[in-house]
Amino acid sequence: MSISDAIAPHIPFLRRFARALCGTQAAGDAYVAATLEEILADPDCFDGNLEPKVALYKLFLRSWRSVPLNAHVDHAGLGDETGATRNLAAISLEPRMAFLLSAVESFRPKEIGQILDCPQDQASELIERAGREISEQIRSTVLIIEDEPLIALDLQTLVEQLGHDVITIARTHTEAVRAALKNRPGLILADIQLADGSSGLDAVNEILGTEEVPVIFITAFPERFLTGQAPEPAFLITKPFSADSVKAVISQALFFDRKSQKTMAKAAIG
Repeated sequence: MSISDAIAPHIPFLRRFARALCGTQAAGDAYVAATLEEILADPDCFDGNLEPKVALYKLFLRSWRSVPLNAHVDHAGLGDETGATRNLAAISLEPRMAFLLSAVESFRPKEIGQILDCPQDQASELIERAGREISEQIRSTVLIIEDEPLIALDLQTLVEQLGHDVITIARTHTEAVRAALKNRPGLILADIQLADGSSGLDAVNEILGTEEVPVIFITAFPERFLTGQAPEPAFLITKPFSADSVKAVISQALFFDRKSQKTMAKAAIG
């Protein structure tokens, strides 16, 4: 089997991982494209001794980590945030990558070790360390847009375990927009298809017309949003989801939101 045939099924999910790691579709896709170009230019850079998906992610992260800016970890807080409520930007780089590989992409510790070039035990330690650091993130208010009661309750439990406050669980487009305008959430978790046949995507787009807020979409059909043919959600959770997956993506969404706010604040001061 050719390298292209071996990696083709994994590229949409690498794009998902890249967006979660980089924070935007454009940045994530740029790094994925660079990885594919590297393989085309030098097929020997692809480790044929590993499973194709493992080798693909390993090469991607090697390229991503080669950019000095991506190795930067910002330990400065925002406002009066200190100690247990420090900025998410202070989450260390290696644990963050290991946690995303485990929680979002379902790699086992052995595979994560292969991807990050570290022993399996160290990969497990990185995942545990990320969990501890994630638990220290800043609190936020969360709007959940989900029409299935059990799923909504699961999401609420996970969100609250991370120390955040759920302001409302909305089941329809109208409820979601009304709740967002009234409560101004710091994060939105939105199902794509809602109970009344309306679209969570449409509801979010309407909310984003008046509010700037990070959004995580939840869907049973992620492949419909990983085509590369149109703007795609930066943060996407697949149903059925795991607790770690939800926690990881929430942390990444807030991480990039805080970095954006800090950048804008610096620009305003400058």
